[in-house]
Amino acid sequence: MTVTAPNTHAAEPMPTEDEPPPRVGLRHLAATTRGHRKPIAVALLFTLLGAGLGLLQPLVAMRTLQLVTEGGAIAWMLVLLAVVFAAAAVTDTLGRYWLERSGESIVLSLRMRLVDRLLRLPMRLYDRHRVGDLLSRTTSDTTLLRDAIAYDVVDLVAGVFIVVGGLVAMVLIDPLLFLVVAVVVGGIGGITLFVLSGIRNATGQAQDHLGRLSAELERALTAIRTVRSMRAEDRERERIGECARLSYEQNLRSARLDSIAGPAVTLSAHGSLIVVLVIGGIRVADGHLTLAELVAFLLYVSYIAMPAAGLFELAANLQKGLAALQRVNDVTELPVEADQPARTRAVASTAASATPPPALELRDVWFGYQPDRPVLRGVSFTVPHHGHVALVGGSGAGKTTIFALVERFYEPDRGAILLDGHDLNAELTIAQARRRIGLVEQTSPIMHGSLRDNIAYAVPDATEDEIHRVLAMTNLVGMVDRLPDGLDTQVGEHGNMISGGERQRLAIARALLPRPNLLLLDEPTAHLDAANEAALARTIEQISGECALLVIAHRSSTVHLADTVVALEDGRIR
Repeated sequence: MTVTAPNTHAAEPMPTEDEPPPRVGLRHLAATTRGHRKPIAVALLFTLLGAGLGLLQPLVAMRTLQLVTEGGAIAWMLVLLAVVFAAAAVTDTLGRYWLERSGESIVLSLRMRLVDRLLRLPMRLYDRHRVGDLLSRTTSDTTLLRDAIAYDVVDLVAGVFIVVGGLVAMVLIDPLLFLVVAVVVGGIGGITLFVLSGIRNATGQAQDHLGRLSAELERALTAIRTVRSMRAEDRERERIGECARLSYEQNLRSARLDSIAGPAVTLSAHGSLIVVLVIGGIRVADGHLTLAELVAFLLYVSYIAMPAAGLFELAANLQKGLAALQRVNDVTELPVEADQPARTRAVASTAASATPPPALELRDVWFGYQPDRPVLRGVSFTVPHHGHVALVGGSGAGKTTIFALVERFYEPDRGAILLDGHDLNAELTIAQARRRIGLVEQTSPIMHGSLRDNIAYAVPDATEDEIHRVLAMTNLVGMVDRLPDGLDTQVGEHGNMISGGERQRLAIARALLPRPNLLLLDEPTAHLDAANEAALARTIEQISGECALLVIAHRSSTVHLADTVVALEDGRIR
């Protein structure tokens, strides 16, 4: 084993991980509609067309009344009024459909974007964020955001159009009466403006607590057998219930603020109608206003009352949507694991040597999860092709960290890791590196689905012969033959329908199917009985004929199988 001089080039930092995402605003909300603006424009067009037809109705009604007072024919005016009503109803229906369609499309794209981002985050970020909270951002927050984007924005534009159009018509009918209405509405409606920022803050905090609730519930259900055996149901209920209560309190705060805005807007609408009736009646009696004009003015007041009231509610809902967008944006702004060489540097390659390079070589590798607390301190060793190397050492010695570095879940702070003579971080993409490496974790995670789904996870189009080859190598043929559905047998949530030893061997079979050059085994005998441990020993002999093996070993039987033993202590090779 040759030890080379250390490379002191430190890993490049990821500054965006620690920088808080920017506070979102309306322009960020508008940016989420990119790719969906055509259907939203269609919905907006129909909505505005319906609003325009609605604004015509009071004018048609006013003209009809004028004809009645003048003794003229009104039949054609009644037909026109009916046509305007019907056309407004049709366009409103079409507008609603396109809004629904746009909203669902936006939610789908947001969720796909979040799922893709969550599956590609650097491993350091999974260490910092709780899974349940990330799931909450993908589900409940995107639904809340959909309502703000697809419905509230369009309704806000349409509401402004209706209100402005109605106000213009009211000014043309009687400017003095309009001024009285503006004073009443402005005075009472202004009360609601101060509550909007409070609604956003309360909604954001409520969603944060809801995310923590999901995280705590996911934590408890994942370990439900431990929870039950330790009689911890009441403690977990209290822990999860506290998150639910905090979310409830913030939602209640938002509801209190909403309850201030609602009555104020209703009061302004009703007060406007009463003022118009009283003052308008006086102006009709004085001859400054005709009865038809008063009726048209009242129709406009009633017509814009709901949209005007809705504008305040929509503004409040937009604040809730911005709170949800902030939580979604917090995730989408996180960096992803880039599938490219992590950094460029000169590393002495062994590829041109007369001796073929080892399958794996660590050269003076230093690494720490925190900069001032190194876990590995100048580790150097090699794993030859078709060799079997065992890593031993106490808990915290750095064995699992070496696996994480070889899999490129993290980058070394100093030194180099070579795979078949190529610098793992400087010359290979992540996909190229992981294509050559198989990993079997000690926990042997098994996914919900069938045995076939799990074995062929890395090679979905694997043939029956390829699957049976790895089944034979891992001593699983007998188990599969005993099952009524064979490879199509469902393994249950987290593989709970099969034993711990079977889960371990199933994970090994899954790692072997792509025929890796290097296989990493984290204590493969941890869940095996004596008979299966002996079978695994034979399996390891077969595996070493196909690829190199690096095994974290605790049991003496596993250590004895290795050609070379590397002992770690306090991050150094002993």
